[in-house]
Amino acid sequence: MAMSNLYSKIAPKPSKRLTPDMNTQNTVSQTQHWINETLKNGNLPLVPVPPNQLQTISQRESNMQITQPASVPNSPLASPNIVQTTSASPVNFTPAPNTGDPNWQASKPTVRERNAAMFNNELMADVKFVVGASGHTQVIPAHKYVLATGSSVFYAMFYGGLAENKEEIEVPDVEPSAFLTLLKYLYCDDIQLEADTVLATLYVAKKYIVPHLARACVTYLETSLTAKNACLLLSQSRLFEEPDLMERCWEVIDAQAEMALKSEGFVDIDMSTLESVFARETLNCKEMHLFEAALNWAHAECLRRELDPTAQNKRIVLGNALYLIRIPTMSLDEFANNAAQLGILTLQETIDIFLHFTAHNKPHLSYPVKARAGLKPQICHRFQSCAYRSNQWRYRGRCDSIQFSVDRRVFMVGFGLYGSSNGAADYNVKIELKRLGRVLAENNTKFFSDGSSNTFPVYFENPVQIEPETMYTASAILDGIELSYFGQEGLSEVTTVSSATQSVTFQFQCSSESTNGTGVQGGQIPELVFYGPSACPTEDNTS
Repeated sequence: MAMSNLYSKIAPKPSKRLTPDMNTQNTVSQTQHWINETLKNGNLPLVPVPPNQLQTISQRESNMQITQPASVPNSPLASPNIVQTTSASPVNFTPAPNTGDPNWQASKPTVRERNAAMFNNELMADVKFVVGASGHTQVIPAHKYVLATGSSVFYAMFYGGLAENKEEIEVPDVEPSAFLTLLKYLYCDDIQLEADTVLATLYVAKKYIVPHLARACVTYLETSLTAKNACLLLSQSRLFEEPDLMERCWEVIDAQAEMALKSEGFVDIDMSTLESVFARETLNCKEMHLFEAALNWAHAECLRRELDPTAQNKRIVLGNALYLIRIPTMSLDEFANNAAQLGILTLQETIDIFLHFTAHNKPHLSYPVKARAGLKPQICHRFQSCAYRSNQWRYRGRCDSIQFSVDRRVFMVGFGLYGSSNGAADYNVKIELKRLGRVLAENNTKFFSDGSSNTFPVYFENPVQIEPETMYTASAILDGIELSYFGQEGLSEVTTVSSATQSVTFQFQCSSESTNGTGVQGGQIPELVFYGPSACPTEDNTS
């Protein structure tokens, strides 16, 4: 399947590129005419290669050892405001600078500028690539010397002991746009990445061993990572053997498991990734959500295999992955009113699981009976002490607010709040999290204060991803008994250590939205509850 299928859910960003067509440009310059005549007259003879050396390294890319998966999922990167193009059209790219002037070199004082003038330019080109799947190809001119100095693969193809001397090289497994991005980097030292081509570019960078370009692609993917695309990016990071990207994906999937499992792209992951997700000990979601995700994936897999999505066929395509779901750890209500009635489990399995819930002598089950450990919430304490003084701190329906930033990605779970200093009381509370004035999450809920100086946790419905070096605003509006404990001796910077090697540093600033007196030095919102870096099991330990 063509690599373009990986991006069918995303449309490319609008641009003002022009399609280079070197066969229909201005009349051939005197310089190009001289080059052609020189080659025709044989003044630059080519050294023939002995036939016995034309064996291992072939310039036909279908013989390369780097392979493309037989079926690839749709793009995991969400770009709702981009316009889609089809791979059937020639790939548009900025044309090379005009070299029609016989003295064009004089206007380009640096090597970089002169090299850039040769990018996607037939002038002096000594090789052409036919890039793309059959019927959707684009011919791209290039210069062996430039390619060989930037890639050991190209060097072996053109100048190695087993090199061939073909004028055209077929590259059927690479998207033309990604190949042009690679060439632009090799010619111009310039990297231009977009959501709809970044995975194809990572593939071609790996294929031709261009590590700096590959690293740039991974960095781009990491910054684009959300719960909506984490599972698909995990699948691709496993394919491309990118452990850092895999780790980032697992952080998101663990913390926002329910959102990741319900994402549109989850049904497109491969079986190996599916099993890794289902085996994950640190997933932070109910087992019923995993069971539903398994059925959604099985439905899509049946359609891919052209099978009717019946319960029996879903069971078949899931295979052993079904036994990684910890069905006995569901609540009895979830099992009886959902999982038991969907036809996936056999009658004997259903009976045995019911007995597991109710009988003293529990039958042996094929499903794990121990609940997942999940993630342990971490807490950032921003006050060194708390106090109560008569008539000093009151709740009057006003907003307590504080700004904060972190030095690495975390997932905000909720806040710890002070309660009544005048005996037990119930509170209604609205908590809110904003970035640049935009509400990321809010929740209207209640909590009970026992009258002590303890803090009381209040949570958002789903953890919220917090990006590093970005300012966020945490707010709370409480309604209940007015008199309350309050924090003092506040810290502007707090480092929370989660393991011997992992920590998160929070920095705090006063917020202009705080109308009840809360600030850095004192007030409410004494704690931020979050999921952060932890010594999670590696993928090999969980699958």
